[in-house]
Amino acid sequence: MTINFHDPDNKDSYATRKPDMSWYDTIKKMVDLQNIHDAADVGCGGGIYARALADMGIAAITGIDSSKVMIEEAKKRSSDYKQIDFQVGSAYDTKLPNRSVDFLLERALIHHLEDLSSCFTEAFRILKHRGSILIQDRTPSDCLLEGSHEHIRGYFFSKFPHFVTLEMKRRYTSDIVVKALKAAGFTAIQQATLWETRKKYPSKDGLLADIRARQGRSILHELTDKEIEQLIHFMDVKLNKNGPIVDKDRWTIWMATKC
Repeated sequence: MTINFHDPDNKDSYATRKPDMSWYDTIKKMVDLQNIHDAADVGCGGGIYARALADMGIAAITGIDSSKVMIEEAKKRSSDYKQIDFQVGSAYDTKLPNRSVDFLLERALIHHLEDLSSCFTEAFRILKHRGSILIQDRTPSDCLLEGSHEHIRGYFFSKFPHFVTLEMKRRYTSDIVVKALKAAGFTAIQQATLWETRKKYPSKDGLLADIRARQGRSILHELTDKEIEQLIHFMDVKLNKNGPIVDKDRWTIWMATKC
C-alpha cells in the first residue's frame, strides 16, 4: 500500500516537524535571501518548510500541494504566518502567474513525479528573471547507505531488500536532474550534499513509535502492519541503546537560475 496524501488519516504525516538548524544553515549559504520577496514551496505538504522560509524573513510565500487535505492542515498550522498563502496545485500546474516568484523550493518532491521535464518547465515559467530554484531530494546513492545509529533509514533496506528496487525506480540520479534542468532553460546549476537532522529522540522508544505510525516516511506505507512490526523488532535489536538517537538523512541539493 502506498501513502495516500489525500487521506485525512495522513494529514499530520508532513505537518508537525520543525527543520533542523543544519537545513537553515545550508539554505542561508546557498540562497541570497536578501533579494527574495516572493517565494513558492511546491509540494509543501503540511507547510513545514513554507513556515521555515517565513522564519528566514521572506515576505510572501505561496505553499502549493496537490492534496486538499494537506493544504487545509497547512493552513491550520500556519495561522500565525500571515505572509503565507496555501493553495491546491501541482508541480505541473501551480496556478501561479508567469514570472511571479523570485525563489522556488521543491523539497522531497521529485521522487513522486514521473515527468521532470514538465515540472521544471512549469518552474521556469513562474520564476522571474534571475529567479532561482532549489531542489532537495535523495538520489539512489543517498538512499542506499548502510544503516547506523544516525542513518536510521538504512536499516529499512537491510530488513527489506526489495526496497532497493523500489528506490532505484523512483529516485533520479543527479545526472538526470541536471539534464532536465538544462533542458528547461536553467543555468548556473550547483550541487551540494546535506546531512539533515530529521529528529532527535531521547531514546529509541520514540523513534520506534514514529516507525509504527509511519510518521513522515512515505516508504513505510509500502509495508503491511505485520511487516512494520517486523521492522520495529529488527531495529530494536540493531539500535540496542537507551541513550539519545539523532536521526539523519543524506540529501542532494540542486540550485539553478533562470537567466
